[in-house]
Amino acid sequence: MSSESWPPPLKEWVARCLGQMTDANRAEAQAELRESIANAFAEKTLWTTDWAGVQLKSLIPKAPPVLNSLKRKMNDNPPMSKKAKKAAAQKRNDANLDFGDQAALNRRAERFQREHDIERQKSMRGQASLQANNQHAHLFNRISRSDSPSAFGTNSDDPEADPNVLDWDKYTIVGTNQELFKDYLRLTSEPKPETIRPYSVLQQTLVELKKRWKEKVSYNWICNQFKSLRQDLTVQRIKNEFTVQVYEIHARMALESSDMVEYNQCQATLKNLYDLGIPGKHEEFTAYRILMLLHGRNKSELNLYVGTLTPRQKRDPAVQHALRVQRAISMGNYHALFEMYWNAPNMGAYIMDYFIDRERTRALMTMTKAYRTITLCFIQNELAFETLSDARKFVETHGSAFFINPNAIDRELTVECKSAAPQLAQVYEEKYRKVGIKGAI
Repeated sequence: MSSESWPPPLKEWVARCLGQMTDANRAEAQAELRESIANAFAEKTLWTTDWAGVQLKSLIPKAPPVLNSLKRKMNDNPPMSKKAKKAAAQKRNDANLDFGDQAALNRRAERFQREHDIERQKSMRGQASLQANNQHAHLFNRISRSDSPSAFGTNSDDPEADPNVLDWDKYTIVGTNQELFKDYLRLTSEPKPETIRPYSVLQQTLVELKKRWKEKVSYNWICNQFKSLRQDLTVQRIKNEFTVQVYEIHARMALESSDMVEYNQCQATLKNLYDLGIPGKHEEFTAYRILMLLHGRNKSELNLYVGTLTPRQKRDPAVQHALRVQRAISMGNYHALFEMYWNAPNMGAYIMDYFIDRERTRALMTMTKAYRTITLCFIQNELAFETLSDARKFVETHGSAFFINPNAIDRELTVECKSAAPQLAQVYEEKYRKVGIKGAI
């Protein structure tokens, strides 16, 4: 695994800690070292921590054993001051460091310096894509995998290899497959480079897939290809702007094709990528997430999520629209809700389609309590139906087709509200009390 994503102070601190380890404290110190780095990654302080001032508890020198009273009595030396005791303890610690440990520390420091020089030369040659990918690599997975003995191994090609130095490249996979299109197959064993497409090929694949989508190819084929593309990105640990773009495009295609399973998987991955600080259409998918939480009627999670929105997100038109939808539903303002349904930005209307019939039923329940009769034309305009036939079909499938003039044409049909109200309440309980969200994560 390449170490470009590690800040130089962290590398120097790791080298210093490894040099201070002994056979007695190596296991405990390595575990504490990995835990410290993993915690810093989880808290997003990997680049802001003052690593020079971090001290591992397991590497703190142990206090010397206290002499018993008999030996103290036999000691003719006068009591020492605090400064003298501190100086003596420092001398003892210096004496405990043999020349072998110091030489190993020097070799490790030189090896880390060589890595710095190599990485600097790579960046100067313009390898921006690889650098962006490594900058957002999943550090925690790398640290957790180092628990296995093979992560601290000796490289037979390096005569100065030290068993305490992490094997950075052990888990890196760089594909060699040059095919643009490849069927998705669930991995059941360790991936092989000859079956994985490299980063440059994956970029060409995305361009071709967008062309095919514009040509109206089958969604099942497109979805299969995007899942294969996502898999190749995952096994190579590529997490950059290109990765975000792949998941965003697939999520939009899934919405357009009513594939909520794939959409929810893409949305969950995008949330993790955005949390890493990788740029993308964050505000657009923030609005989608709010609408999805409205669909699931998860009020507690929705309130928590809205509370974490930044001022920049709240200024975005799509996010503002989603928040207005939330307000209209909570206040029962169905007139404003269906106005926003007609004017939903981006692909928000595709998500609203999943709960719009539920809100139409609620609105019609309110209307049947307030009116004695309602014309079908009024229902069409108020509940945002495209045609009169759609409005009539909705009324009939929801048990409220109590027309006072059933033989009239659709434009003149009128619903008798007193008979329709109890039927609507019963249908609402049966169809919309529980919400099933496919592929929810």
